[in-house]
Amino acid sequence: MKIILSSSIRLQHIYSRGIGPSHRVEDRVKQILNDVRQLGDDAVLKYTRKFDGVKMTPRQLKVSEIEISGAYQNITPNFVSSLKVIINNVTRFYQRTLKKSWRLKGQDGLVLGENYHPIDSVGVYIPAGTAPLVSTVYMTVLPAKIAGVKKIVLISPPNKMGLINPHILVIADLLKVDEIYRVGGAQGIGALAYGTKIIPKVDKIVGPGNMYVSEAKRQVFGVVDIDMIAGPTELVVIANRFSNPEYIIADLKAQGEHAGGLAILITNSKKLARQIKSQVSSVNGSIIVTKNLDEAVDISNKIAPEHLEILVNNPQRLLKGIRNAGAVFLGPYSPTAVGDYVAGPSHVLPTNGTARFFSGLSVCDFIKSNHIIGYSRKALENVREPLEKIAGIEGLCQHLESVKVRFK
Repeated sequence: MKIILSSSIRLQHIYSRGIGPSHRVEDRVKQILNDVRQLGDDAVLKYTRKFDGVKMTPRQLKVSEIEISGAYQNITPNFVSSLKVIINNVTRFYQRTLKKSWRLKGQDGLVLGENYHPIDSVGVYIPAGTAPLVSTVYMTVLPAKIAGVKKIVLISPPNKMGLINPHILVIADLLKVDEIYRVGGAQGIGALAYGTKIIPKVDKIVGPGNMYVSEAKRQVFGVVDIDMIAGPTELVVIANRFSNPEYIIADLKAQGEHAGGLAILITNSKKLARQIKSQVSSVNGSIIVTKNLDEAVDISNKIAPEHLEILVNNPQRLLKGIRNAGAVFLGPYSPTAVGDYVAGPSHVLPTNGTARFFSGLSVCDFIKSNHIIGYSRKALENVREPLEKIAGIEGLCQHLESVKVRFK
């Protein structure tokens, strides 16, 4: 890591990191998706054999009830009891965010409102490349369940033996995921988006993945909805001379465990900056030295990180100025790891500066609304003049007539 003075930092370069795929990745994914759309399961099996080294028949794509039951024999001791604590935390958090349908009644019989409905079906992608992301199962499935999604389909790449990690299967079973398939990559995203004879089409796809998965989600958006296009994970730590350097070092090193992960320390203490630099030289990122903590907040907002830790004595004061961050961790005993695993809010968060306009995965991502509009004859008469004026300006004569006919 290198130390950068705030006076010389080029914020626009951090702010506009960019995650656009290379033309090679874009073209390759386009070809895979076209194959899946045209050839269905045959293409899914071909690319699973090519990329994962697993040869299967169409019937083997779906994980059987026998395999799911057997997974309970191959999990870490006390895993289920620990999981129940986590499920309770996540459930409690998201139940507070549920939206309720509402009505606004005005004079003369006017009724306006919204009805909220869960999306019918959701596909959940669980990566299993460098490490099986076991926690991503409950961080994606639970918000969908609490929202009321009727059908949840989970896909995850198989290992060389053609198996999915047993912990993933157990969590999916406990959360009553409807169907599980051993498929990953762009071919898995294509199968969920277009549907095959074996794998059902869904309405929305959520979950992180590598560059091919992210690019596939980008290309199928519009055919289905997606949560977001996630890039490599990020962490910004704001600290001062009173912050515990051991905590900072540990958190920056933890961030370094992720492939391509970015870690940035922003501090107003040159002494702390030098101390941290000597201990985290192998971590990808930088240390920014600011004039004061208010400037640190300003820089953090421009970076708009996925994770933001405020490791100062009074984090609430700085929190008031934070506008752009996927998740904010307050104080010395709130490391990013608690958000990754147990706190409750989903760890599926916006990256690459997109926290400027995206939020973390929530119940709202699995709910859509209908606008409700009800007018009586009197209520319509009350707005007839401005309606007819606007319709006349636009030159839509039949729109005008559709109102006038009701008063003949």
